[in-house]
Amino acid sequence: MQNFQPRHFAIVPAAGSGSRMATSRPKQYLPLLGKPLIFHSLAVLCAAPDVDKVFVVLSVDDAEWRRHDWSVLGPKLVPLFCGGATRADSVLAGLRAVADEIEPSDWVLVHDAARPCLAPWHIEKLTRELARDEVGGLLAVPVADTLKRADEHRQVLATVPRENLWQAQTPQMFRHVMLRRALEAATHATDEASAIEAAGLHPRLVEGDATNLKVTYPLDLHLAEWILTNRES
Repeated sequence: MQNFQPRHFAIVPAAGSGSRMATSRPKQYLPLLGKPLIFHSLAVLCAAPDVDKVFVVLSVDDAEWRRHDWSVLGPKLVPLFCGGATRADSVLAGLRAVADEIEPSDWVLVHDAARPCLAPWHIEKLTRELARDEVGGLLAVPVADTLKRADEHRQVLATVPRENLWQAQTPQMFRHVMLRRALEAATHATDEASAIEAAGLHPRLVEGDATNLKVTYPLDLHLAEWILTNRES
């Protein structure tokens, strides 16, 4: 009898509006090098040999998705129009929608729609280092800057030691059954790792790099363009 080899599935929650970008168009559809912002990370996920399918969880009333041509990304890409009010809601809705396709022990990689600079080596390192991990984990980078805790008036209350502090990134990779149960129990989690932590488990940190940035403010879009342009050249 052959040993079962778990597969890898990606879920990209993309039902948010991206209000901090101060645009009328959802952030994931803002133009970046002639393509929607979300296109770039989807292309990397769809091209990854270890990833079997890529599910994009969209808002129920998302009309923008159909205005773009995604066919070049191939058959791995599957849109799901079942997104919720929060990231956790969207990921959980996506997991429920594809439950018949994924085995309990398969890996699920959840990636931010607003991280367009995902690179093939990010996925390769994450899947390689977590292949035999009992819990799973996430890409992250050690905090380099001095951190300040402020009050409501933006006055410094204290300096926070940065030793052993990491900045979480995505993808975050966990077993299907473990992630679904954790999100069902902690629906207000800010990311998948925090839901796993709330279940009493300890995700592993896999060191990534600063190029895997999240586009949150307008300037970030220019930084992402610079990273992608220089990486390609």
